[in-house]
Amino acid sequence: MNKITRRKLFVGGLATAAGATGIGVAARLAQKYGLVPPDHGGIYGPGETLTYAAQRLLTRHSMAREFPRSAISARPFPNEVEAPSETFKRLQAGKFVDWRLTIDGLVDRPGSFSIDQLRSYPSHSQITELACEEGWSYIAEWVGVRLSHVLSTVGVHPQARYVVYFSMEPDTWESIDMADAMHPQTFLTYGMNGDELPVAHGGPLRLRVPRQLGYKNVKFITHLTVTDSMKRFGKGLGGINPEFGYAWYAGL
Repeated sequence: MNKITRRKLFVGGLATAAGATGIGVAARLAQKYGLVPPDHGGIYGPGETLTYAAQRLLTRHSMAREFPRSAISARPFPNEVEAPSETFKRLQAGKFVDWRLTIDGLVDRPGSFSIDQLRSYPSHSQITELACEEGWSYIAEWVGVRLSHVLSTVGVHPQARYVVYFSMEPDTWESIDMADAMHPQTFLTYGMNGDELPVAHGGPLRLRVPRQLGYKNVKFITHLTVTDSMKRFGKGLGGINPEFGYAWYAGL
């Protein structure tokens, strides 16, 4: 049986199971195929599982909408936070020359990357919308290096399932699966609207995941860990936001 046929049967099976015998059966079917999100427990777990599994099967290779330059918002709302720490302020005073992105976990070549090193890799841009779960949004041009390129540089192990990313902002971290990590629109972003990425928008380095809601686009990124399990991170739900009741998978 070819992959397309299996996919059609699986999606049909999910829909049939959800409609005929309940969402729990659909969740168990998703588990059989390894499409279970870290926050699959609890009262909303089966629904989260069904949503994630269906999205992954139907939109794995989909692209977030890109806009013409004329659509860029005149005043992008920054949802501004203060500089996270005195350490951050010192790095900012030095124009972020000493800023480092550390990558470890299930990789062949763990390493540390400066902003200049990231800028030396092939640069890409996208004009996409950042949509917040609180209802506001804006469109901007984002410039950076594809996360997939950096991950290929360090050599991701085949059993990897997630990339966990940590911010210099206290207690702020999230994760995405490898489908989003390797997606061509997922950027380590260092530029915005023709200039450096402003601190108010997460500069010097922000993860841009345009296929997911704003809280997955974490600011002030300093550390990535590639892993096959979320159990040893926080409460095992895949991020700080799921620990406060938000969905781990926040696909648009």
